[in-house]
Amino acid sequence: MSSFEAFAAQFLAISVNVSLAILTVSFIIIVIRIVVGPSLPDRVVALDMLVTVGIGFIAAIGVYTGYYLYIDIAITLGLVGFLATVAFARFVMNRGMAGDKTIMAEVEESIKRREAGE
Repeated sequence: MSSFEAFAAQFLAISVNVSLAILTVSFIIIVIRIVVGPSLPDRVVALDMLVTVGIGFIAAIGVYTGYYLYIDIAITLGLVGFLATVAFARFVMNRGMAGDKTIMAEVEESIKRREAGE
């Protein structure tokens, strides 16, 4: 193994460890956003970000272990996560169009927050 290959392997190991640390911090922040809210759309976006961070974890572990089948799993999770986000958006839209009191209260609250911020 040449010195360049050794340097590249060491750089890759450090990069994967740094990426896992950053993904861990972002995972914690996203879980806080899911718990705190304040509204249903915020939680839906946070769940979508959680899927994205999960894809990042799977890809980083795949690179770290050298078992690149994980990349195929990450791609599949991305497709399923997209479909879940569309389903959540459709669910919220249908509840809003039906005049669900919970959704209407959240919409009014977000309008008041937006007006207070402007």
